[in-house]
Amino acid sequence: MIAVVSGELPRLEGAGMKRSPLIISVVLAACHNGGGGGATNTEPVGLSARANNVDCVAPCQAGSSGVQFPPAFTRLPELPSLVGLHQAPNDANHFYAVLKSGLLQRFDNRADAGTLTTVLNISRLVRDSGESGFLGVAFHPQFAQNGYLYVNYSGGRSLTTTIARYTMRSDGLFDPTSAQVLLTQPQPYSNHNGGQLAFGPDHYLYIALGDGGSGGDPHSNGQNTNTWLGKILRIDVNASPYAIPADNPFASGGGRGEIYAYGLRNPWRFSFDRQTQELWAADVGQNAYEEIDLITRGGNYGWNVMEGRHCYARRSCEQSGLILPVYEYDHTQGCSITGGFVYRGNAIPALQGKYLFSDYCTSRIWSFTRGQTAAAILGSINGNVSSFAEDLAGELYLLNLSGGAGQGIFKIQQSQVDL
Repeated sequence: MIAVVSGELPRLEGAGMKRSPLIISVVLAACHNGGGGGATNTEPVGLSARANNVDCVAPCQAGSSGVQFPPAFTRLPELPSLVGLHQAPNDANHFYAVLKSGLLQRFDNRADAGTLTTVLNISRLVRDSGESGFLGVAFHPQFAQNGYLYVNYSGGRSLTTTIARYTMRSDGLFDPTSAQVLLTQPQPYSNHNGGQLAFGPDHYLYIALGDGGSGGDPHSNGQNTNTWLGKILRIDVNASPYAIPADNPFASGGGRGEIYAYGLRNPWRFSFDRQTQELWAADVGQNAYEEIDLITRGGNYGWNVMEGRHCYARRSCEQSGLILPVYEYDHTQGCSITGGFVYRGNAIPALQGKYLFSDYCTSRIWSFTRGQTAAAILGSINGNVSSFAEDLAGELYLLNLSGGAGQGIFKIQQSQVDL
């Protein structure tokens, strides 16, 4: 049943209840390693292993959110292990769904859409297990002219992250023989693959890589600028296969030239504010804290010296030169953050300029205003939402990792009545 708590949105009780369109939550696809204190846990914990905890309630600002989360495409077939949803530049007529198993599927942007078309199948290349698999795509800003799609997947007998480019044919499908590999990164463990890639306002391609996995960053990759692990990379794909932008922090030496920012544990979803052009990233914590970072060129975000704003596994630590999160929460409030977007749509004025994010354990959606110390609860679901999505108009969606037919994608919209 649904219990209404005074001053708060309804909360779900019971794991097997039917979903309500007004109670949708977002759940993370890249999870933290369990345990307490600051101890290292070397047992990888992945997507399929993480359990929901709908009783874990974050003490955030309570009150009516004025938003609801109805299913957006109720006639779509099941989208198993959905981790991404995108529109190509200048094409609001279609969506492209990324399935962790290795499929990219297109459907019409209509509420009654009921047909999925597989436009790319790389399932033979990916290892769909835990936090590995087909994890992200990015359309080239001039996609309408060149048909270029960039993909991020992990697979192979010896687990490796691959960034590659595919080209769309005249029939609207991506040519599987057109693959051009840009870079590869061996993964020492099965977790913390990162997976996000996106074009920035500068038209460079940004790529998120986790610290290599296990727990506690045993190889100290986050602080090592001679590895791509634990970093956000930035490359110019308008050269073959790519070039390093001249203003990258290590373009002239001192580290790998592709590195844009470092000291990250497992950034699961970053996004650019389409108005300010700022880069927001949600970095999954270890055992105690989850964080939101504003990423700047050359920034060091502290892992594994710091976890959030706190020294990791040390009584004290040297913090000079480190950039602390703009927001953090501890594990009394959740366990594994998933990043969203700064809302810049027109349909929900009250959310304008607020950053939306969620947590795997609580399955709750929050909004955060830069400069404030608390986040506001917008709602929650009983599900496994893997990501947020933003359409060309700036409106936002929630993606349910384990949703059945018609329950994979939910739209964030203004409610007709005050909740």
